[in-house]
Amino acid sequence: MKLLFVHQNMPGQYRELIQWLAAQGEHEIVFLTQRLKPPVFAGVRTVQYKSHHKAADDAYGLSRTWENATGNGFGAAMALREIVAGGFQPDIVIGHVGWGEMTFFREVLPDTPMIGFFEYYYSVHGGPVGFDPASPPSDHSPFLMQGHNAVPLVNIEVVDLGHSPTMWQRNRFPTSFHDKMYVCHDGIRTDKLLPNKKAKVNLSRIGRPLTVKDEIVTFMARNLETTRGYHQFMRAMPHLQKARPNARVLVIGGNDASYGGKSKHPGGLRGQMEAEVGHLLDWDRLHFLGQVPYQDYQNIIQISSCHLYLSMPFVRSWSLLESMSMGATVVASDVAPVREAITHGETGLLVDFFDPEAIAVQIADVLARPRDFAHIGPAARDHVVKTYDFHTVCLPEHIRQINALVSSGAQIRMP
Repeated sequence: MKLLFVHQNMPGQYRELIQWLAAQGEHEIVFLTQRLKPPVFAGVRTVQYKSHHKAADDAYGLSRTWENATGNGFGAAMALREIVAGGFQPDIVIGHVGWGEMTFFREVLPDTPMIGFFEYYYSVHGGPVGFDPASPPSDHSPFLMQGHNAVPLVNIEVVDLGHSPTMWQRNRFPTSFHDKMYVCHDGIRTDKLLPNKKAKVNLSRIGRPLTVKDEIVTFMARNLETTRGYHQFMRAMPHLQKARPNARVLVIGGNDASYGGKSKHPGGLRGQMEAEVGHLLDWDRLHFLGQVPYQDYQNIIQISSCHLYLSMPFVRSWSLLESMSMGATVVASDVAPVREAITHGETGLLVDFFDPEAIAVQIADVLARPRDFAHIGPAARDHVVKTYDFHTVCLPEHIRQINALVSSGAQIRMP
């Protein structure tokens, strides 16, 4: 089969799928991306495109997202035209619709089957906007949110089939979308993301490796920001350190903001929280590691006594399911997208996002009574294996959906 993948930041959600397809040695794969230095995958040809237009700094706020999307879409369509002119006629196009890249693809490939990844539908209800009473939405927020939705509203008509990774994400879209969408996670490599009681982590200011014998609390986010609950995590730390004087806390994440607004503090959100609670903390037991290599991240989770995932209701992080796959005892915010993966007391522990002291109490309880919570990590892993495993659950479903759209002669052989 000839497959064209499209994602502004290659590989995005298609990391495992394109590598599996390429490894079969039976398919021709082209990946269209805006990323300037994308990763190299054997058997995958990468083509870069440039946005044809970007909205000016003073562009009208309600149409800014759409203006940028049309610039991306036209740039991607011109690149697609060159790909087709060069002799590559895809049997199917699979791509993320969120940045508008597929908006004009029907003008180039009117009859080619297309599957679009629909990640998020904006609203002032049920998501991070309006979730925190301390940051209420403005009078203009509903209009701005709907302005963002112009992109998926157009692209649902471009694609033959939509795809969302969770029911929570699908259900945010209008019900008129639902019959045209399937739900399946990208897939977790549970065969690689395993518990490892022999894992070790070396930190420069500690004279010995940390292991599972240490009392380790972990917190991870791509960036330390409010959407992923960093501020609530920091507010919980004084309570936790007081209750557990031997606990060490390892924090993974950058200092930017991936979602939502940035802190107005000169030092960013980290500086803001240090000013708020820094005088209450034992900094010798709080370790900020930045963004670490993937293997180091695995080792850190594998030695964790308790892993903290504090997210507002938003797109669920891969790290939550990855941590569960590695057998972590997870304490997570009690919000709808998390509840789709965690049953309280069985596969994890759910806490009130807005109650830092209760968060600390739950973590301290896990650390104080490890035997009483020993069932959670194995149950979490078992749930991820049964529900989200890439090879046995997600890959077959993605292939089934692809094969249903292409001619019989071009279908992918099922694993």
